[in-house]
Amino acid sequence: MAGKKIIAICMSGGEFETEKDGSLLYKGGDAHAIDIDDQIKFNDFKMEVAEMFNYSNDTMSMKYFLPGNKKTLITISSDKDLKRMIKFHGNCDTADIYIIMEETVALDVSNMPASRSSRTTLSEAMPQISRPLSNEDDVMDDSTQPEISLIVPLDVVEETNHIVADVDDAHLNIPAEISPMLPLASSNDEKHAKGAQQWQNTITGVGQRFSSVHEFRESLRKYAIAHQFAFRYKKNDSHRVTVKCKAEGCPWRIHASRLSTTQLICIKKMNPTHTCEGAVVTTGHQATRSWVASIIKEKLKVFPNYKPKDIVNDIKQEYGIQLNYFQAWRGKEIAKEQLQGSFKDAYNQLPLFCEKIMELNPGSLATFTTKEDSSFHRLFVAFHASLYGFLQGCRPLLFLDSIALKSKYQGLLLAATAADGDDGVFPVAFAIVDTDTDDNWAWFLLQLKSALSTSCPLTFVADRQKGLRESIAEIFKGSFHAYCLRYLTEELIRDLKGQFSHEVKRLMVEDLYGAAYAPSSEGFQRCVESIKSISLEAYNWIMQNSQPEHWANAVFPGGRYNHMTSNFGELFYSWVSDAHELPITQMVDVIRARIMELIFSRRADSDQWARRLTPSMEEKLEKENLKVRSLQVLVPAGNIFEVRGDSIEVVDMDRWECSCKGWQVSGLPCCHAIAVIGCIGRSAYDFCSRYFTIESYRLTYSESIHPIPCLERDLLNESSQAAVTVTPPPARRPPGRPTTKRIGSQEVMKRQLQCSKCKGLGHNKSTCKELL
Repeated sequence: MAGKKIIAICMSGGEFETEKDGSLLYKGGDAHAIDIDDQIKFNDFKMEVAEMFNYSNDTMSMKYFLPGNKKTLITISSDKDLKRMIKFHGNCDTADIYIIMEETVALDVSNMPASRSSRTTLSEAMPQISRPLSNEDDVMDDSTQPEISLIVPLDVVEETNHIVADVDDAHLNIPAEISPMLPLASSNDEKHAKGAQQWQNTITGVGQRFSSVHEFRESLRKYAIAHQFAFRYKKNDSHRVTVKCKAEGCPWRIHASRLSTTQLICIKKMNPTHTCEGAVVTTGHQATRSWVASIIKEKLKVFPNYKPKDIVNDIKQEYGIQLNYFQAWRGKEIAKEQLQGSFKDAYNQLPLFCEKIMELNPGSLATFTTKEDSSFHRLFVAFHASLYGFLQGCRPLLFLDSIALKSKYQGLLLAATAADGDDGVFPVAFAIVDTDTDDNWAWFLLQLKSALSTSCPLTFVADRQKGLRESIAEIFKGSFHAYCLRYLTEELIRDLKGQFSHEVKRLMVEDLYGAAYAPSSEGFQRCVESIKSISLEAYNWIMQNSQPEHWANAVFPGGRYNHMTSNFGELFYSWVSDAHELPITQMVDVIRARIMELIFSRRADSDQWARRLTPSMEEKLEKENLKVRSLQVLVPAGNIFEVRGDSIEVVDMDRWECSCKGWQVSGLPCCHAIAVIGCIGRSAYDFCSRYFTIESYRLTYSESIHPIPCLERDLLNESSQAAVTVTPPPARRPPGRPTTKRIGSQEVMKRQLQCSKCKGLGHNKSTCKELL
């Protein structure tokens, strides 16, 4: 949207009328147009609009509707609000902005009305501000003790010797029992009230009918918010509701009950008079979670990352209601479920969902298991296009890793990803399980074995913990398990008992990586000897506990193509992070759509390639080719050549091997092999692994994943026919804000505390036990 201009159609002088569906229609008035972009400042824009209509800048407010929503007016009062409005209209050429004039009410302490505001002046009220909050009970849910911000006019503030530069910035936090003494006299609270003006007539009086008790309660709640008072239920059931004003002694009261033989609710009695002093309510007493959800639902569609703190600010600004963080958070959860569907229903739809995956994508495997109580246990999904692409075009190399889900019922996603011929992430299969256990990993590998149906030895890059060491060896016999260097590093740092500085740990980790990447035994030995010079304990751990034959290139029997960590599939995990808050069936469908898009886009990209290898492999081959000039090849009688340069290496052309091991490790000819290939008049392309050719790459992405049309409708229509009932797992997300970042190996490298007295590690000077 940056740089794009939209035309702001500014309208004023008309009136809003409420349609039958609750939407607002603006009629009458004048209109002017101005082009704006996201660089314009709010004050400049407001000033220009004020000049257009010859209005005062201080008595004017600007509002707009979100695209597709004509029920809720959004206020523009800052640069951030203006930028949001432009962003929301990013796909539109115009934006309608409604200019509303506010009436500034001056405070006259000598003639103050007695009904809605007290005759007490501010100076009289100030000594009472420090009084404690009352312990009055609250019958509504999600409430907190009120902290009410009232705008005080400048002339009154000056009477109390407060110097205020701007009336709109003069706020006083007044306890609920004191707030009636201060009238609403500035334009800010008028703006708040106007945000709910559309609800002022939701209750009209005796005889008004409603289709249900629920509709009556919602109308009553909106009416109270619009008129800014709190109420409590005296009777509240499915056929009658009696409500009175919360203020003690106030006669305002409504009684409604069901009309006989119908479901209609009718107001039978109503006393519309308030005698309570200052019935202003700015805390969230009347704002239930469902009300908050109904207010923010439309905006949540447009802005899925709508944060609870922004919900609090917007509702305060629009309706004058002060929510707390958890009211906003819970309201957002309800709105999300209304938009996305029920988490509980999604689990029960799993049997039919798996059937549809396999029906519409033949050759795919989608299966699930439940526990004895029918609660969800595990789900495995592998699409035919992924399985075919891996077997036909990818190296026999799989990366196993997991990511924690932050959905309502938590869980864990296990994934097997591969590397395509251009070293891009290629998702093969994934599973959603209830907990991180050895049994769940073994089940995942069993399903993967069944889906792949291959006897070809595979190399798995994975952690050696979580039962994977035993499961891989047992399920994929003859395959190779390459330990993930990231997890191995964490183990080393965790198991070291000596105290080492951050710098020393960093050096040991660098040497460990050097030992892993070293293609020759000599290089491996040099690196571990370097670790030995730092710590004999670390050296012994590496040589005796870490099993170098599972992670060091010099002694690893399989082919891992220099891929040392299992978190290769970060792209795939980012998709999961984007969808983890969705119900389980929708989460899987989002992942399916992402894989489908990936296959389509990479297939289209490869159609433009004109060389024999994929771009990244062409680049690597070219780098090796540049080193050939300094090499000398001694031509023997057979197919074994000696190549001299900085070192003397032996190249076996029959076995595609070089003593430097670069050819074997990477799958591409090293510089020594390229020198020999040139001498015998052959092309280096003839000696590259077939997995790096464009033909293999195109095979990887040759199959397509088919969408599942009308997913929700079909599942809802057929859910009653499901033979198996699946309920949500018992574990639910704990309260509090979840973490947003994946924990990586850098966590083990955090700097330790160092004492400034004894220079020891693991404590500071306040806890130092050394005698000075």
